[in-house]
Amino acid sequence: MAIKEIKPDDFNESVFKVIGKDWLLIAGEAEGKSNAMTASWGGMGIMWGKPVAYIFIRPSRYTKEFVDKAEGLTLSVFGEDRRKMMNYFGTVSGRDEDKIAKSGLTVKHDNGRTYFDEARVTMLCRKLYAQELKQECFIDKAADERWYQNDYHTMYIVEIEKILVQE
Repeated sequence: MAIKEIKPDDFNESVFKVIGKDWLLIAGEAEGKSNAMTASWGGMGIMWGKPVAYIFIRPSRYTKEFVDKAEGLTLSVFGEDRRKMMNYFGTVSGRDEDKIAKSGLTVKHDNGRTYFDEARVTMLCRKLYAQELKQECFIDKAADERWYQNDYHTMYIVEIEKILVQE
């Protein structure tokens, strides 16, 4: 399949579906290595006059080390035929095995960012902001009680610089 670049303004898929149902594969690259993880929390919009995505990574996730060291990251969306692979990336740690190599994905690189030929959508992003969620900032205490036991995500706001889509 051919891949073409589109502008963020031309991305017309439901963010609720892409993130919440299809899931994202967040990939970080640092020191010549890459790691990736599945995510189903986040969003997209405009911040500081730029097209952005916001994603969340727990400090216990190995991928966070790669994301923290790099200027950018990628967000990839795959077809339903890759659901088993997405589950794998969400349950196995890259500390224990090379998930990317084991997945059989075709790795590509763009300005220090790893992405995958098989993704139906790839967002190449530059980090703009990162902040740890804090217990005292929760207005809805039920969300804190349900989702956290002192393992709070870091929120990243990333500028979507390029979007690649399969034609």
